Amino acid sequence: MRQVTKVFWIALAVCLVFVGWGAAFPDRLSGVMTDLQSFFLESFGWFYQLCATLFLLFAVFLVFSRYGKIKLGQPEDVPDFNRLTWFALLFSAGMGIGLLFFGVSEPISHFANPPLGEAKTDEAAKIALRYTFLHWGFHAWAIYATIALALAYFKFRKGYPGLMSAALIPLFGDRTKGVAGTTIDTIAVFATIFGVAASLGLGAAQINGGLSYLTGIPNHFGIQIVIIAIVTVLFLLSAGTGLKRGITYLSNINMGLATILFFAVLFVGPTLFLLNLYITTLGEYIQNLPSMGLRLAPFNPERAAWVQSWTIFYWAWWIAWAPFVGTFIARVSKGRTVREFVVAVTVIPTLVCTVWFAVFGGTALDLEYRLGVPISDRTLETAIFAVYEQLPLRGILVVVTLLLIATFFITSADSATFVLGMQTTNGSLEPPTSVKTIWGLLLSASAIVLMMSGGLEAMQTAIIVAAFPLAFVLILMVVSMLKSFNGELRPASGSGRGAAPFEEREGGRLSFPGRKEKAK
Repeated sequence: MRQVTKVFWIALAVCLVFVGWGAAFPDRLSGVMTDLQSFFLESFGWFYQLCATLFLLFAVFLVFSRYGKIKLGQPEDVPDFNRLTWFALLFSAGMGIGLLFFGVSEPISHFANPPLGEAKTDEAAKIALRYTFLHWGFHAWAIYATIALALAYFKFRKGYPGLMSAALIPLFGDRTKGVAGTTIDTIAVFATIFGVAASLGLGAAQINGGLSYLTGIPNHFGIQIVIIAIVTVLFLLSAGTGLKRGITYLSNINMGLATILFFAVLFVGPTLFLLNLYITTLGEYIQNLPSMGLRLAPFNPERAAWVQSWTIFYWAWWIAWAPFVGTFIARVSKGRTVREFVVAVTVIPTLVCTVWFAVFGGTALDLEYRLGVPISDRTLETAIFAVYEQLPLRGILVVVTLLLIATFFITSADSATFVLGMQTTNGSLEPPTSVKTIWGLLLSASAIVLMMSGGLEAMQTAIIVAAFPLAFVLILMVVSMLKSFNGELRPASGSGRGAAPFEEREGGRLSFPGRKEKAK
Protein backbone atom coordinates (compact mmCIF):
# COMPACT_ATOMS: atom_id res chain seq x y z
CA MET A 1 0.00 0.00 0.00
CA ARG A 2 3.03 2.27 0.05
CA GLN A 3 2.57 2.98 -3.66
CA VAL A 4 -0.83 4.64 -3.29
CA THR A 5 -1.31 8.39 -3.66
CA LYS A 6 -3.57 10.98 -2.04
CA VAL A 7 -6.13 10.26 -4.75
CA PHE A 8 -6.53 6.72 -3.40
CA TRP A 9 -7.34 7.84 0.15
CA ILE A 10 -9.63 10.70 -0.87
CA ALA A 11 -11.57 8.57 -3.35
CA LEU A 12 -11.74 5.64 -0.93
CA ALA A 13 -13.15 7.82 1.86
CA VAL A 14 -15.82 9.41 -0.33
CA CYS A 15 -16.79 6.05 -1.87
CA LEU A 16 -17.22 4.51 1.57
CA VAL A 17 -19.45 7.44 2.59
CA PHE A 18 -21.52 7.00 -0.59
CA VAL A 19 -21.89 3.25 -0.10
CA GLY A 20 -22.76 3.72 3.58
CA TRP A 21 -25.33 6.42 2.79
CA GLY A 22 -26.96 4.30 0.11
CA ALA A 23 -27.06 1.20 2.31
CA ALA A 24 -28.54 3.06 5.30
CA PHE A 25 -30.89 5.49 3.51
CA PRO A 26 -31.59 4.23 -0.03
CA ASP A 27 -34.81 6.24 -0.42
CA ARG A 28 -33.14 9.49 0.59
CA LEU A 29 -30.26 8.87 -1.81
CA SER A 30 -32.75 8.06 -4.55
CA GLY A 31 -34.54 11.39 -4.04
CA VAL A 32 -31.33 13.39 -4.21
CA MET A 33 -30.21 11.59 -7.34
CA THR A 34 -33.56 12.14 -9.08
CA ASP A 35 -33.32 15.90 -8.46
CA LEU A 36 -29.74 15.97 -9.74
CA GLN A 37 -30.66 14.05 -12.87
CA SER A 38 -33.45 16.47 -13.77
CA PHE A 39 -31.20 19.48 -13.21
CA PHE A 40 -28.29 18.28 -15.34
CA LEU A 41 -30.41 16.90 -18.19
CA GLU A 42 -32.55 20.01 -18.52
CA SER A 43 -29.82 22.59 -17.93
CA PHE A 44 -26.78 21.06 -19.64
CA GLY A 45 -28.09 18.76 -22.35
CA TRP A 46 -26.77 21.17 -24.98
CA PHE A 47 -23.30 20.99 -23.38
CA TYR A 48 -23.12 17.20 -23.59
CA GLN A 49 -24.24 17.34 -27.24
CA LEU A 50 -21.54 19.85 -28.16
CA CYS A 51 -18.85 17.89 -26.31
CA ALA A 52 -19.62 14.63 -28.12
CA THR A 53 -19.57 16.40 -31.48
CA LEU A 54 -16.32 18.19 -30.65
CA PHE A 55 -14.53 14.92 -29.85
CA LEU A 56 -15.76 13.34 -33.09
CA LEU A 57 -14.52 16.31 -35.14
CA PHE A 58 -11.18 16.12 -33.33
CA ALA A 59 -10.81 12.42 -34.19
CA VAL A 60 -11.58 13.07 -37.87
CA PHE A 61 -9.07 15.92 -37.93
CA LEU A 62 -6.30 13.73 -36.48
CA VAL A 63 -6.79 10.98 -39.08
CA PHE A 64 -6.16 13.41 -41.96
CA SER A 65 -3.67 15.71 -40.25
CA ARG A 66 0.13 15.62 -40.32
CA TYR A 67 0.02 14.54 -36.67
CA GLY A 68 -1.14 11.09 -37.77
CA LYS A 69 2.42 9.80 -38.20
CA ILE A 70 3.42 10.51 -34.60
CA LYS A 71 4.14 7.30 -32.73
CA LEU A 72 2.70 6.47 -29.31
CA GLY A 73 6.10 5.57 -27.97
CA GLN A 74 9.75 5.90 -28.86
CA PRO A 75 10.89 5.22 -32.47
CA GLU A 76 12.10 1.73 -31.61
CA ASP A 77 8.96 0.68 -29.70
CA VAL A 78 6.79 -2.09 -31.14
CA PRO A 79 3.20 -2.99 -30.10
CA ASP A 80 2.82 -5.36 -27.14
CA PHE A 81 -0.12 -7.19 -28.77
CA ASN A 82 -0.95 -8.33 -32.29
CA ARG A 83 -3.84 -6.56 -34.00
CA LEU A 84 -6.46 -9.25 -33.38
CA THR A 85 -5.73 -9.42 -29.64
CA TRP A 86 -5.55 -5.62 -29.53
CA PHE A 87 -9.02 -5.33 -31.10
CA ALA A 88 -10.36 -7.92 -28.65
CA LEU A 89 -8.92 -6.06 -25.66
CA LEU A 90 -10.23 -2.62 -26.57
CA PHE A 91 -13.63 -3.96 -27.63
CA SER A 92 -14.19 -6.06 -24.49
CA ALA A 93 -13.37 -3.14 -22.25
CA GLY A 94 -15.22 -0.58 -24.38
CA MET A 95 -18.75 -1.95 -24.71
CA GLY A 96 -19.11 -5.50 -23.42
CA ILE A 97 -22.28 -5.97 -21.39
CA GLY A 98 -24.03 -3.03 -23.04
CA LEU A 99 -24.22 -4.73 -26.43
CA LEU A 100 -26.04 -7.69 -24.93
CA PHE A 101 -28.29 -5.62 -22.67
CA PHE A 102 -29.31 -3.09 -25.34
CA GLY A 103 -28.78 -5.19 -28.50
CA VAL A 104 -32.49 -5.98 -28.72
CA SER A 105 -34.02 -3.72 -26.10
CA GLU A 106 -32.89 -0.35 -27.45
CA PRO A 107 -34.00 -0.68 -31.10
CA ILE A 108 -37.32 -2.24 -30.11
CA SER A 109 -37.87 0.47 -27.47
CA HIS A 110 -37.28 3.20 -30.08
CA PHE A 111 -39.63 1.37 -32.44
CA ALA A 112 -42.43 1.54 -29.86
CA ASN A 113 -41.51 5.06 -28.74
CA PRO A 114 -39.58 6.75 -31.57
CA PRO A 115 -37.68 10.05 -31.25
CA LEU A 116 -39.77 11.43 -34.12
CA GLY A 117 -42.61 10.29 -36.36
CA GLU A 118 -45.24 7.61 -35.77
CA ALA A 119 -44.62 4.51 -33.66
CA LYS A 120 -44.45 0.93 -35.00
CA THR A 121 -44.23 1.80 -38.69
CA ASP A 122 -41.58 0.80 -41.22
CA GLU A 123 -40.14 4.30 -40.94
CA ALA A 124 -40.06 3.99 -37.13
CA ALA A 125 -38.08 0.76 -37.51
CA LYS A 126 -35.39 2.48 -39.61
CA ILE A 127 -35.28 5.48 -37.27
CA ALA A 128 -34.96 3.14 -34.29
CA LEU A 129 -31.84 1.53 -35.71
CA ARG A 130 -30.47 4.85 -36.94
CA TYR A 131 -30.57 6.38 -33.46
CA THR A 132 -29.18 3.21 -31.92
CA PHE A 133 -26.24 3.49 -34.34
CA LEU A 134 -25.85 7.12 -33.24
CA HIS A 135 -25.65 6.18 -29.57
CA TRP A 136 -23.14 3.36 -30.08
CA GLY A 137 -21.23 4.62 -33.09
CA PHE A 138 -18.67 7.24 -34.03
CA HIS A 139 -19.45 9.71 -31.22
CA ALA A 140 -19.00 7.13 -28.47
CA TRP A 141 -15.72 5.77 -29.80
CA ALA A 142 -14.37 9.23 -30.56
CA ILE A 143 -14.82 10.11 -26.88
CA TYR A 144 -12.85 7.00 -25.93
CA ALA A 145 -10.21 7.69 -28.58
CA THR A 146 -9.65 11.25 -27.34
CA ILE A 147 -8.77 10.36 -23.79
CA ALA A 148 -6.98 7.13 -24.69
CA LEU A 149 -4.80 8.92 -27.22
CA ALA A 150 -3.82 11.59 -24.71
CA LEU A 151 -2.92 9.06 -22.04
CA ALA A 152 -0.95 6.81 -24.43
CA TYR A 153 0.88 9.73 -26.04
CA PHE A 154 1.98 11.41 -22.83
CA LYS A 155 2.83 8.11 -21.13
CA PHE A 156 4.76 6.30 -23.83
CA ARG A 157 6.21 9.17 -25.86
CA LYS A 158 6.76 11.85 -23.24
CA GLY A 159 7.38 9.59 -20.25
CA TYR A 160 4.73 11.23 -18.03
CA PRO A 161 2.76 9.22 -15.45
CA GLY A 162 -0.30 7.49 -16.90
CA LEU A 163 -2.70 9.89 -15.17
CA MET A 164 -5.41 12.25 -16.37
CA SER A 165 -3.65 15.17 -14.69
CA ALA A 166 -0.33 14.38 -16.40
CA ALA A 167 -1.97 14.88 -19.81
CA LEU A 168 -2.42 18.57 -18.88
CA ILE A 169 1.25 19.25 -18.10
CA PRO A 170 1.78 21.17 -21.40
CA LEU A 171 -0.95 23.59 -20.27
CA PHE A 172 -0.39 23.90 -16.51
CA GLY A 173 3.13 22.62 -15.85
CA ASP A 174 3.98 21.75 -12.25
CA ARG A 175 0.57 22.86 -11.03
CA THR A 176 -0.73 19.44 -12.12
CA LYS A 177 1.27 17.94 -9.25
CA GLY A 178 -0.66 19.89 -6.60
CA VAL A 179 -4.30 20.31 -5.62
CA ALA A 180 -5.47 20.77 -9.21
CA GLY A 181 -3.92 17.48 -10.32
CA THR A 182 -5.30 15.58 -7.33
CA THR A 183 -8.78 16.99 -8.03
CA ILE A 184 -8.64 15.96 -11.70
CA ASP A 185 -7.48 12.43 -10.90
CA THR A 186 -10.12 12.05 -8.17
CA ILE A 187 -12.85 13.11 -10.62
CA ALA A 188 -11.58 10.43 -13.02
CA VAL A 189 -11.74 7.79 -10.28
CA PHE A 190 -15.35 8.66 -9.41
CA ALA A 191 -16.42 8.71 -13.06
CA THR A 192 -14.87 5.27 -13.51
CA ILE A 193 -16.56 3.84 -10.43
CA PHE A 194 -20.04 5.09 -11.31
CA GLY A 195 -19.76 4.30 -15.02
CA VAL A 196 -18.60 0.73 -14.45
CA ALA A 197 -20.91 0.14 -11.48
CA ALA A 198 -23.88 0.97 -13.72
CA SER A 199 -22.76 -1.64 -16.25
CA LEU A 200 -22.30 -4.24 -13.53
CA GLY A 201 -25.85 -3.57 -12.36
CA LEU A 202 -27.16 -4.02 -15.92
CA GLY A 203 -25.19 -7.24 -16.29
CA ALA A 204 -26.52 -8.68 -13.04
CA ALA A 205 -30.11 -7.83 -14.03
CA GLN A 206 -29.72 -9.51 -17.42
CA ILE A 207 -28.06 -12.64 -16.02
CA ASN A 208 -30.97 -12.88 -13.60
CA GLY A 209 -33.43 -12.47 -16.48
CA GLY A 210 -31.73 -15.23 -18.46
CA LEU A 211 -31.60 -17.63 -15.51
CA SER A 212 -35.26 -16.92 -14.84
CA TYR A 213 -36.04 -17.82 -18.45
CA LEU A 214 -33.99 -21.03 -18.26
CA THR A 215 -34.79 -22.29 -14.77
CA GLY A 216 -37.76 -20.29 -13.48
CA ILE A 217 -35.86 -18.76 -10.54
CA PRO A 218 -37.29 -15.39 -9.47
CA ASN A 219 -36.18 -12.23 -11.25
CA HIS A 220 -35.45 -10.47 -7.96
CA PHE A 221 -33.03 -7.97 -6.42
CA GLY A 222 -31.78 -10.55 -3.89
CA ILE A 223 -30.81 -12.94 -6.70
CA GLN A 224 -28.96 -10.11 -8.45
CA ILE A 225 -26.91 -9.44 -5.30
CA VAL A 226 -25.89 -13.11 -5.23
CA ILE A 227 -24.90 -12.87 -8.92
CA ILE A 228 -22.77 -9.78 -8.24
CA ALA A 229 -21.11 -11.53 -5.29
CA ILE A 230 -20.22 -14.62 -7.37
CA VAL A 231 -18.89 -12.59 -10.29
CA THR A 232 -16.92 -10.35 -7.90
CA VAL A 233 -14.99 -13.39 -6.66
CA LEU A 234 -14.30 -14.43 -10.27
CA PHE A 235 -13.05 -11.07 -11.49
CA LEU A 236 -10.88 -10.58 -8.39
CA LEU A 237 -9.25 -13.94 -9.13
CA SER A 238 -8.70 -12.80 -12.71
CA ALA A 239 -7.31 -9.44 -11.53
CA GLY A 240 -4.62 -11.25 -9.55
CA THR A 241 -3.20 -12.87 -12.71
CA GLY A 242 -2.12 -9.62 -14.37
CA LEU A 243 -2.93 -7.94 -17.68
CA LYS A 244 -1.21 -10.37 -20.04
CA ARG A 245 -2.94 -13.42 -18.61
CA GLY A 246 -6.41 -13.01 -17.11
CA ILE A 247 -7.81 -10.05 -19.08
CA THR A 248 -6.12 -11.08 -22.34
CA TYR A 249 -7.39 -14.67 -22.21
CA LEU A 250 -10.91 -13.62 -21.25
CA SER A 251 -11.00 -10.93 -23.97
CA ASN A 252 -10.15 -13.51 -26.61
CA ILE A 253 -12.86 -15.82 -25.19
CA ASN A 254 -15.30 -12.89 -25.40
CA MET A 255 -14.49 -12.32 -29.05
CA GLY A 256 -14.97 -16.02 -29.83
CA LEU A 257 -18.30 -16.32 -28.02
CA ALA A 258 -19.59 -13.01 -29.45
CA THR A 259 -18.69 -14.13 -32.97
CA ILE A 260 -20.48 -17.46 -32.49
CA LEU A 261 -23.59 -15.77 -31.09
CA PHE A 262 -23.64 -13.12 -33.81
CA PHE A 263 -23.48 -15.57 -36.72
CA ALA A 264 -25.94 -17.93 -35.05
CA VAL A 265 -28.60 -15.20 -34.80
CA LEU A 266 -27.78 -13.92 -38.29
CA PHE A 267 -28.24 -17.33 -39.93
CA VAL A 268 -31.24 -18.62 -37.94
CA GLY A 269 -32.96 -15.24 -38.21
CA PRO A 270 -34.26 -13.45 -41.35
CA THR A 271 -30.77 -13.22 -42.93
CA LEU A 272 -31.55 -11.41 -46.19
CA PHE A 273 -33.85 -8.93 -44.44
CA LEU A 274 -31.13 -8.16 -41.86
CA LEU A 275 -28.47 -7.55 -44.50
CA ASN A 276 -30.76 -5.23 -46.47
CA LEU A 277 -31.80 -3.43 -43.30
CA TYR A 278 -28.19 -2.91 -42.23
CA ILE A 279 -27.06 -1.38 -45.51
CA THR A 280 -30.10 0.91 -45.61
CA THR A 281 -29.84 2.17 -42.03
CA LEU A 282 -26.04 2.51 -42.12
CA GLY A 283 -26.37 4.84 -45.09
CA GLU A 284 -29.10 6.86 -43.36
CA TYR A 285 -27.03 7.01 -40.17
CA ILE A 286 -24.01 8.47 -42.00
CA GLN A 287 -26.20 10.82 -44.02
CA ASN A 288 -28.02 12.19 -40.94
CA LEU A 289 -25.10 12.05 -38.51
CA PRO A 290 -24.66 15.83 -37.97
CA SER A 291 -28.34 16.60 -37.42
CA MET A 292 -28.94 13.60 -35.13
CA GLY A 293 -25.80 14.33 -33.12
CA LEU A 294 -26.94 17.91 -32.38
CA ARG A 295 -30.70 17.37 -32.02
CA LEU A 296 -32.37 18.68 -28.83
CA ALA A 297 -36.03 19.27 -29.94
CA PRO A 298 -36.51 22.65 -28.15
CA PHE A 299 -40.08 23.13 -29.49
CA ASN A 300 -41.40 19.74 -28.39
CA PRO A 301 -41.06 18.94 -24.65
CA GLU A 302 -42.01 15.28 -25.17
CA ARG A 303 -39.36 14.77 -27.86
CA ALA A 304 -36.86 16.78 -25.81
CA ALA A 305 -37.41 14.41 -22.89
CA TRP A 306 -36.67 11.49 -25.21
CA VAL A 307 -33.38 13.07 -26.31
CA GLN A 308 -32.43 13.72 -22.69
CA SER A 309 -33.19 10.22 -21.46
CA TRP A 310 -31.47 8.49 -24.36
CA THR A 311 -28.96 10.56 -26.37
CA ILE A 312 -27.75 12.88 -23.60
CA PHE A 313 -27.56 9.97 -21.17
CA TYR A 314 -25.39 8.05 -23.62
CA TRP A 315 -22.98 10.96 -24.15
CA ALA A 316 -22.65 11.26 -20.37
CA TRP A 317 -22.17 7.49 -20.04
CA TRP A 318 -19.38 7.42 -22.61
CA ILE A 319 -17.67 10.43 -20.98
CA ALA A 320 -17.95 8.78 -17.56
CA TRP A 321 -16.51 5.54 -18.98
CA ALA A 322 -13.74 7.40 -20.82
CA PRO A 323 -11.12 7.40 -18.01
CA PHE A 324 -11.62 3.65 -17.52
CA VAL A 325 -11.74 2.63 -21.18
CA GLY A 326 -9.22 5.30 -22.20
CA THR A 327 -6.65 4.25 -19.62
CA PHE A 328 -7.05 0.61 -20.54
CA ILE A 329 -6.88 1.20 -24.30
CA ALA A 330 -3.84 3.45 -23.80
CA ARG A 331 -2.12 0.74 -21.78
CA VAL A 332 -2.45 -1.82 -24.58
CA SER A 333 -1.70 0.57 -27.50
CA LYS A 334 1.99 1.32 -27.07
CA GLY A 335 3.85 1.44 -30.38
CA ARG A 336 0.88 2.42 -32.60
CA THR A 337 0.82 5.62 -34.63
CA VAL A 338 -1.78 8.33 -34.00
CA ARG A 339 -3.50 7.61 -37.31
CA GLU A 340 -3.58 3.84 -36.82
CA PHE A 341 -4.82 4.31 -33.28
CA VAL A 342 -7.65 6.73 -34.10
CA VAL A 343 -8.90 4.69 -37.07
CA ALA A 344 -8.79 1.45 -35.08
CA VAL A 345 -10.53 2.87 -32.02
CA THR A 346 -13.27 4.81 -33.85
CA VAL A 347 -14.07 3.12 -37.18
CA ILE A 348 -13.67 -0.62 -36.54
CA PRO A 349 -15.68 -0.80 -33.26
CA THR A 350 -18.37 1.43 -34.79
CA LEU A 351 -18.82 -0.98 -37.69
CA VAL A 352 -18.93 -3.93 -35.28
CA CYS A 353 -21.48 -2.21 -33.02
CA THR A 354 -23.75 -1.16 -35.89
CA VAL A 355 -23.82 -4.60 -37.50
CA TRP A 356 -24.46 -6.16 -34.07
CA PHE A 357 -27.50 -3.95 -33.48
CA ALA A 358 -28.73 -4.51 -37.03
CA VAL A 359 -28.74 -8.28 -36.49
CA PHE A 360 -30.15 -8.44 -32.95
CA GLY A 361 -32.35 -5.36 -33.10
CA GLY A 362 -33.36 -6.06 -36.69
CA THR A 363 -34.49 -9.59 -35.77
CA ALA A 364 -36.68 -8.13 -33.00
CA LEU A 365 -38.09 -5.49 -35.36
CA ASP A 366 -38.94 -8.15 -37.94
CA LEU A 367 -40.69 -10.30 -35.35
CA GLU A 368 -42.82 -7.44 -34.03
CA TYR A 369 -43.53 -5.56 -37.27
CA ARG A 370 -44.11 -8.52 -39.60
CA LEU A 371 -45.29 -11.31 -37.26
CA GLY A 372 -46.87 -9.27 -34.47
CA VAL A 373 -44.78 -10.79 -31.64
CA PRO A 374 -44.92 -8.21 -28.77
CA ILE A 375 -41.17 -7.95 -28.06
CA SER A 376 -41.51 -4.30 -26.98
CA ASP A 377 -43.78 -5.36 -24.09
CA ARG A 378 -40.87 -7.11 -22.37
CA THR A 379 -38.49 -5.44 -19.92
CA LEU A 380 -35.11 -4.17 -21.11
CA GLU A 381 -33.17 -7.04 -19.54
CA THR A 382 -35.43 -9.82 -20.88
CA ALA A 383 -36.17 -8.54 -24.41
CA ILE A 384 -33.32 -10.53 -25.95
CA PHE A 385 -34.69 -13.77 -24.45
CA ALA A 386 -38.12 -12.96 -25.91
CA VAL A 387 -36.46 -12.91 -29.35
CA TYR A 388 -34.76 -16.26 -28.69
CA GLU A 389 -38.17 -17.80 -27.92
CA GLN A 390 -39.06 -17.32 -31.59
CA LEU A 391 -35.83 -18.74 -33.05
CA PRO A 392 -34.45 -22.25 -33.58
CA LEU A 393 -31.69 -23.34 -31.16
CA ARG A 394 -33.12 -21.02 -28.52
CA GLY A 395 -31.72 -23.03 -25.60
CA ILE A 396 -28.19 -22.87 -27.01
CA LEU A 397 -28.54 -19.15 -27.75
CA VAL A 398 -29.58 -18.46 -24.16
CA VAL A 399 -26.67 -20.45 -22.69
CA VAL A 400 -24.10 -18.76 -24.97
CA THR A 401 -25.58 -15.34 -24.14
CA LEU A 402 -25.37 -15.94 -20.40
CA LEU A 403 -21.77 -17.14 -20.72
CA LEU A 404 -20.92 -14.07 -22.76
CA ILE A 405 -22.58 -11.70 -20.28
CA ALA A 406 -20.61 -13.35 -17.48
CA THR A 407 -17.27 -13.10 -19.30
CA PHE A 408 -17.96 -9.48 -20.34
CA PHE A 409 -18.94 -8.80 -16.72
CA ILE A 410 -15.63 -10.24 -15.50
CA THR A 411 -13.43 -8.49 -18.09
CA SER A 412 -15.12 -5.11 -17.56
CA ALA A 413 -14.74 -5.31 -13.79
CA ASP A 414 -11.23 -6.79 -14.06
CA SER A 415 -10.16 -3.99 -16.44
CA ALA A 416 -11.76 -1.40 -14.16
CA THR A 417 -9.85 -2.59 -11.09
CA PHE A 418 -6.64 -2.43 -13.14
CA VAL A 419 -7.41 1.13 -14.29
CA LEU A 420 -8.46 2.32 -10.82
CA GLY A 421 -5.24 0.82 -9.50
CA MET A 422 -3.25 2.79 -12.09
CA GLN A 423 -5.12 6.02 -11.34
CA THR A 424 -4.43 5.76 -7.61
CA THR A 425 -0.78 4.57 -7.71
CA ASN A 426 0.67 7.41 -9.78
CA GLY A 427 0.08 5.64 -13.08
CA SER A 428 1.80 2.36 -12.22
CA LEU A 429 1.57 -0.12 -15.11
CA GLU A 430 1.44 -2.98 -12.59
CA PRO A 431 -0.73 -1.79 -9.66
CA PRO A 432 -0.61 -3.95 -6.49
CA THR A 433 -3.18 -6.73 -6.20
CA SER A 434 -4.29 -5.37 -2.81
CA VAL A 435 -5.24 -2.02 -4.38
CA LYS A 436 -7.12 -3.73 -7.23
CA THR A 437 -8.96 -5.90 -4.72
CA ILE A 438 -10.13 -2.88 -2.70
CA TRP A 439 -11.45 -1.16 -5.81
CA GLY A 440 -13.10 -4.37 -7.02
CA LEU A 441 -15.04 -4.69 -3.77
CA LEU A 442 -16.07 -1.02 -3.87
CA LEU A 443 -17.21 -1.36 -7.49
CA SER A 444 -19.52 -4.21 -6.57
CA ALA A 445 -20.77 -2.40 -3.45
CA SER A 446 -21.49 0.74 -5.50
CA ALA A 447 -23.44 -1.30 -8.06
CA ILE A 448 -25.60 -2.81 -5.30
CA VAL A 449 -26.21 0.60 -3.71
CA LEU A 450 -27.27 2.11 -7.04
CA MET A 451 -29.65 -0.80 -7.64
CA MET A 452 -31.13 -0.33 -4.15
CA SER A 453 -31.56 3.41 -4.72
CA GLY A 454 -33.61 3.32 -7.89
CA GLY A 455 -32.16 0.82 -10.32
CA LEU A 456 -31.41 2.05 -13.84
CA GLU A 457 -32.55 5.62 -13.08
CA ALA A 458 -30.13 5.91 -10.16
CA MET A 459 -27.33 4.55 -12.34
CA GLN A 460 -28.15 7.11 -15.04
CA THR A 461 -28.01 9.93 -12.51
CA ALA A 462 -24.65 8.86 -11.13
CA ILE A 463 -23.23 8.74 -14.65
CA ILE A 464 -24.64 12.11 -15.73
CA VAL A 465 -23.35 13.89 -12.62
CA ALA A 466 -19.90 12.27 -12.75
CA ALA A 467 -19.50 13.10 -16.45
CA PHE A 468 -20.14 16.83 -16.11
CA PRO A 469 -16.82 17.98 -14.56
CA LEU A 470 -14.96 15.31 -16.50
CA ALA A 471 -16.12 16.78 -19.82
CA PHE A 472 -14.17 19.97 -19.08
CA VAL A 473 -11.07 17.90 -18.36
CA LEU A 474 -11.41 16.12 -21.72
CA ILE A 475 -11.70 19.45 -23.55
CA LEU A 476 -8.50 20.64 -21.87
CA MET A 477 -6.81 17.38 -22.88
CA VAL A 478 -7.63 18.11 -26.53
CA VAL A 479 -5.98 21.54 -26.24
CA SER A 480 -2.99 20.04 -24.42
CA MET A 481 -2.48 17.38 -27.11
CA LEU A 482 -2.63 19.93 -29.93
CA LYS A 483 -0.06 22.08 -28.17
CA SER A 484 2.27 19.14 -27.68
CA PHE A 485 1.72 17.79 -31.20
CA ASN A 486 2.75 21.16 -32.60
CA GLY A 487 5.98 20.75 -30.64
CA GLU A 488 6.56 17.38 -32.30
CA LEU A 489 6.74 18.80 -35.83
CA ARG A 490 8.47 21.97 -36.91
CA PRO A 491 9.45 23.64 -40.16
CA ALA A 492 12.71 22.17 -41.45
CA SER A 493 15.39 24.88 -41.53
CA GLY A 494 16.43 25.95 -44.98
CA SER A 495 13.94 23.77 -46.78
CA GLY A 496 13.34 24.92 -50.30
CA ARG A 497 10.57 24.23 -52.74
CA GLY A 498 9.88 20.52 -52.92
CA ALA A 499 11.66 19.74 -49.65
CA ALA A 500 9.89 18.03 -46.80
CA PRO A 501 8.19 20.92 -44.95
CA PHE A 502 8.22 19.29 -41.53
CA GLU A 503 10.52 17.06 -39.54
CA GLU A 504 9.60 14.86 -36.60
CA ARG A 505 11.48 15.25 -33.35
CA GLU A 506 12.52 11.80 -32.25
CA GLY A 507 11.11 10.60 -28.98
CA GLY A 508 9.42 13.94 -28.47
CA ARG A 509 12.79 15.68 -28.05
CA LEU A 510 13.96 18.67 -30.08
CA SER A 511 16.29 17.92 -32.97
CA PHE A 512 18.00 20.59 -35.02
CA PRO A 513 19.16 19.43 -38.47
CA GLY A 514 22.47 20.87 -39.53
CA ARG A 515 23.53 21.83 -36.01
CA LYS A 516 26.00 19.69 -34.09
CA GLU A 517 25.61 19.13 -30.37
CA LYS A 518 28.20 20.95 -28.31
CA ALA A 519 30.57 18.72 -26.47
CA LYS A 520 30.04 18.69 -22.76
